[in-house]
Amino acid sequence: MSKYGAWDIGGEVIKMDERYIVKDNKELKTLTLSSTRLYPHKNTSGHSHEGQEEVYFFVEGSGTMTVGSEDFEVHVGDTVTVPDGAYHQVMAHKLGCSFITVFPGQRRR
Repeated sequence: MSKYGAWDIGGEVIKMDERYIVKDNKELKTLTLSSTRLYPHKNTSGHSHEGQEEVYFFVEGSGTMTVGSEDFEVHVGDTVTVPDGAYHQVMAHKLGCSFITVFPGQRRR
């Protein structure tokens, strides 16, 4: 485990504001490994990616995740798959949460 916590996968900070810190590790050729530390009671920007699937691994804290039209609780150890083109968003609970995502190719902003 990193000295920064389970959410730190190396790489560089690509987004940081009052909601979260997002880092991308671009060492792989066909996949991007990303980590997000989401602060308490904050949420990611809800969005979707046409042509891109994602896998989320929750490593710290808890929250609520929306995939498509379904909302569900997420906790440490949970894995969530996001189908191609599905809307998704994470909302942190009172202690915040951290998750790692894996997706093909480069980040689509």
